[in-house]
Amino acid sequence: MSGNSDWFAPYGSSAEAEEGGLLSPKFDADGLLTCVATDAGTGEVLIVAHMNAQALIKTITTGEAWYFSRSRKTLWRKGETSGHSQRVVEMRVDCDQDAILLKVVQAGRGACHTGRRSCFYRAVPLGPKGSGPVTLEFRGAEKAFDPDAVYGDRKKR
Repeated sequence: MSGNSDWFAPYGSSAEAEEGGLLSPKFDADGLLTCVATDAGTGEVLIVAHMNAQALIKTITTGEAWYFSRSRKTLWRKGETSGHSQRVVEMRVDCDQDAILLKVVQAGRGACHTGRRSCFYRAVPLGPKGSGPVTLEFRGAEKAFDPDAVYGDRKKR
């Protein structure tokens, strides 16, 4: 794989990032961009992950979603363990080029390692609350697949 300078223009002024026609990602101090993947057909948010330069380049060149795991400090292709891959239909960059939006076709029954279609299966209620911590509301939280069968028994990790 060639160097990043072959792929990305240097990040210049805000005006260049916002109105320019060149991809100049604004990676954070850890060398990452936030990436949101949505279902290309429904718009449902499936996952929020991170990309480093290598993941961004691999996603562009392969048409499959690649991410960088902050906890494992490693590059990974969505679906390499589960088979639940994401084929990228469209990739967009936000106005200041520090976030990526992927519109994907999700293979398999879900995107979440918990066995759900989406990682966003709990809602935070808005408005005044009673005493104690905020209680989350489960919405669309049905399991689409058995994560232990797909990933192995996660409790033993």
